[in-house]
Amino acid sequence: LLIHGVEGIAVGLSSKILPHNFNEVCDAAIAYLRKEEFHLYPDFQTGGSIDVSRYNDGDRSGRVRIRAKISKSEDNKTLTITEIPFGKTTPLVIESILKAVDNGKIKIRKVDDNTSDKVEILVQLAPGVSSDKTIDALYAFTGCEGRIFPNCCVIDDHRPYFLTVSDVLKKSVDNTLYLLKRELEIERAELLEQLHFASLEQIFIQERIYKDQEFEQAENDDEICEHIDFRLTPY
Repeated sequence: LLIHGVEGIAVGLSSKILPHNFNEVCDAAIAYLRKEEFHLYPDFQTGGSIDVSRYNDGDRSGRVRIRAKISKSEDNKTLTITEIPFGKTTPLVIESILKAVDNGKIKIRKVDDNTSDKVEILVQLAPGVSSDKTIDALYAFTGCEGRIFPNCCVIDDHRPYFLTVSDVLKKSVDNTLYLLKRELEIERAELLEQLHFASLEQIFIQERIYKDQEFEQAENDDEICEHIDFRLTPY
């Protein structure tokens, strides 16, 4: 979880991470700087669908619901799962379906796994079984649907804090803004120092200090520096 630099936000969970889209995070950071309203939602980018109506900005009281993508064949005898929820694998989804069959929750004829580079799980329905009811049952009793409860915890000043995603973003932006300002202040101080020494060099030449008798007849560098310091003090 980045506190310096808005590179992205990840909400910690017991065994999962809820990522947020990089571009959306940047847009939210800009909106915050402009004092505009913004909202951030998880973006898994792994397929399936997500319900964020109760996300509650990543607070501990919030939750998101994730679902697989299931389509019906034209004859309504086969269901095809082409996308699985975040955090699930094809074997886990198939195992949960077979377990639901054993428990009598759904009635199917068989399950075929045609997954290659893309997910494709074929669920062959038993005769007389409604495809719509089977889809509802897959969401209700298998790994085709799940819930994730965000638990956004950060360490700040050696102490843990539970914050919302917006709070984390604001803190990150404020800290980044402070660091950028300090970098510019340091650069400004360095430029002023260069300007100062350049001005002293110009005065040294214009006032022809190098022609002073004390300068030309000095016995060592210490006497030279002492004389230059004396002559430049008024400036």
